[in-house]
Amino acid sequence: MPLHHGHEPQSEERAHVCNPFLTEANPALGEDVVPPRHRLADGPVPAEVAYQLVHDELLLDGNARLNLATFVTTWMEPQAGQLMSECLDKNMIDKDEYPQTAELEQRCVTILADLWHAPDPTEAIGCSTTGSSEACMLAGMALKRRWRARRGADSQGRPNLVMGANVQICWEKFCNYWEVDIRLAPMEGSRFHLDAPSAVALCDENTIGVVAVLGSTFDGSYEPVGEIAAALDDLQARTGIDIPVHVDGASGAMIAPFLDPELVWDFRLPRVTSINTSGHKYGLVYPGVGWAVWRTKEALPAELVFNVNYLGGNMPTFALNFSRPGSEVVAQYYTFLRLGHSGFRQVQRASRDIAQYVSGQIEAMGPFALITRGDQLPVFAFTTKPEITAYDVFDVSRRLRERGWLVPAYTFPENRTDLAVLRVVVRNGFSRDLADLLLADLGRLLPELAQQPGPAATSSTTPFHH
Repeated sequence: MPLHHGHEPQSEERAHVCNPFLTEANPALGEDVVPPRHRLADGPVPAEVAYQLVHDELLLDGNARLNLATFVTTWMEPQAGQLMSECLDKNMIDKDEYPQTAELEQRCVTILADLWHAPDPTEAIGCSTTGSSEACMLAGMALKRRWRARRGADSQGRPNLVMGANVQICWEKFCNYWEVDIRLAPMEGSRFHLDAPSAVALCDENTIGVVAVLGSTFDGSYEPVGEIAAALDDLQARTGIDIPVHVDGASGAMIAPFLDPELVWDFRLPRVTSINTSGHKYGLVYPGVGWAVWRTKEALPAELVFNVNYLGGNMPTFALNFSRPGSEVVAQYYTFLRLGHSGFRQVQRASRDIAQYVSGQIEAMGPFALITRGDQLPVFAFTTKPEITAYDVFDVSRRLRERGWLVPAYTFPENRTDLAVLRVVVRNGFSRDLADLLLADLGRLLPELAQQPGPAATSSTTPFHH
């Protein structure tokens, strides 16, 4: 979660006058002044007034449907929303009190284990989480414990984890929080993610695992999980060092099974011991829900699972969080039930088709060069061509924001910080009609940008959180 600092005290917070239609019916508000914002008021205000005040401030937020930066689901069917509202008061952790919610969670784990070709889906083990970040933390903890068990208690080595420089920030957090050395394979030239040679070059006897990302957040590309696993097989044959693979499938693990069934990246590879995904990304559920699944029960060290009985029954739990609502898990099961395999394929195919359509149209405009085309994740990145000197990607991002579009501009990591791109994430709900509106707005602003003497001096400070 982001950290926030307290506001500077203000001289008796500025008075805000309420809508007279509200205050007329609520004389208790006195002189039509609403409560202070940065301290508790002396007493309550009517519910409709509190609602209106908060509602009005939230009008300043961006439109989620036009947010092409986020991977997170921004549209679900009304029936899913109704189910979620019915389960907001259910504590997901209290499986004794809400046994059917727990049953739906278990069904989701088994569905995912089957989707990802676990040897025996009924024997795979997994759990729901608040998102992929927590799921990655849990997978990393399991990797570290299994490494320690292999090395023995007398080992003096410091554990390390191998990954590409394009990983999501949660993996850097894991290594920091759990005292694991992070070994990042830098980007090189036109290689923007981890490949087999760069992964193996960083491995040694203290490597707890290799993280392979199925769907890079920087450009939407898949890392070659099968090639990485094969290279690690060869490493073991040569040296005896056995290094497992965790697949961070935050987005791709809910795309590849439906659109790329011939791609072998999952538990069909014996070296893949665990996979995570975000139910609230291409799992098509509102935030926040994620999933972590291990290929067998043996892959998850038993000492990491705690049993508690103070909620009324003996309950095993493996999580960083404890209490959380059951609504997202129920919504995930609803989505699995609602769509089935062919429904998921249809939804994800529509997103990929639109991504490829938009990327092709942007390429045809002339000023832009594509980094990716949206043919893996429904995500693509593009940059300005070298001959475009009047503006840069940050100018384009800023001007699109004026029309309500949130299209992030950012630089790539170390070794390729010279490359700045725009990225478009196509999700369910981003229709062909919206795509054409985006393209029309982009086409309208380019002639104006071309009249600039050069890129805006402060444009590169545009924030981006991938």
